[in-house]
Amino acid sequence: MGCTNCGTANGSKPKGCKSNGGCSTGGCNRMNTYDWLRNLPIADADDYCNVVEVSFNKGSRKDFFRNTTLQYFEKGDLVTVEGVGGFDVGEVSLTGEIVRLQMKKYGVSEINTDMKKILRPATERDLELRRINKAREPEALIRSRAIARQMNLDMKVSQVEIQADGRKATFYYIADGRVDFRELIKVYAAEFKVKVEMRQIGARQEAGKVGGIGSCGRELCCATWLTDFKSVNTSIARYQNLSINQIKLSGQCGRLKCCLNYELDTYLDALQAFPNDCDQLEVAKGKAYLIKKDIFKNLMWYALPDSTKQYPLTIERVKKIKELNDQNIIPEDLEAVELAVAQPKEVEPEFVDVVGQTSLRALERAQKKRKHKKGGHSQHKASGNKHQSGKKKDRR
Repeated sequence: MGCTNCGTANGSKPKGCKSNGGCSTGGCNRMNTYDWLRNLPIADADDYCNVVEVSFNKGSRKDFFRNTTLQYFEKGDLVTVEGVGGFDVGEVSLTGEIVRLQMKKYGVSEINTDMKKILRPATERDLELRRINKAREPEALIRSRAIARQMNLDMKVSQVEIQADGRKATFYYIADGRVDFRELIKVYAAEFKVKVEMRQIGARQEAGKVGGIGSCGRELCCATWLTDFKSVNTSIARYQNLSINQIKLSGQCGRLKCCLNYELDTYLDALQAFPNDCDQLEVAKGKAYLIKKDIFKNLMWYALPDSTKQYPLTIERVKKIKELNDQNIIPEDLEAVELAVAQPKEVEPEFVDVVGQTSLRALERAQKKRKHKKGGHSQHKASGNKHQSGKKKDRR
């Protein structure tokens, strides 16, 4: 999904698509953040934020690093940072004042002494080491899954991320419960010759790391911008009058879609105008049961036990029937609203009288012209043949 203009220019800096704020396709840096403070001038160099946000593994992992160098980095620069027992190479995703807002969002202190540092701009050797070690990740993922299966561990290794210098590897796994992987770490360390770190992630986080296209036709929210995963349950679908269909409501991760939460507040605000104690109404035909609430037309749909037909009622009518039922008065009818169904009008073809549009005399004239042309052409050919035969006789 990345743009075709991406590449590496001189100085090991990606060319990018020059969108001045983020790749328009969302493929170059999946968890991209728009820097709306990018053009803010530096008023005081001493107060300038010296912390830089660096992204790794195509934006699936981000961290903050202190810039102790004398160089100001821009978004998209490749830098070499401190790693575990070595160094790592990442891409600068945010700089300046917007980093302070991001640190406040994630609860990171700017004066944290344990914050790692930026060592230098990435060199050709650093990039070559990263390319070699990144090429080991697919094979390491397959091998690590096979080892976990041989040890009968109830876990699934989702992704393997190897540090740029090849000294450390992070294994992301999914498990329903706690997993005793003490022996597994020893086997991984002996197999891959690296320092092993195990991180447990959820199914939604796995979908964000893998990426993909959702049922809406766009890239997954968890792979492009969503970082806070809120719980989603079936009651949210009921508030929005959605059918409880697990196949339609589930996303790529197999859990309920995160986008079910997006319009929930709008539905809850609209449902406040509806009465809560009107699930059943008594009329002369029997008890009417509430089927659904339509917040767009402010209607409540009821069904009678002896009929499969659904009756739409206004909120005022429902409240009136409820008041009558509380007074032990049973109305004769629900007085449902008649909804006009807008059907396209069929346009009948109009009769067109084509008689007299074409004159017979015009047709006769055209026919005479054709005959005249054919006759003249045949006479010309006959005269030409006679002239040629006369010439042949003279030659004899």
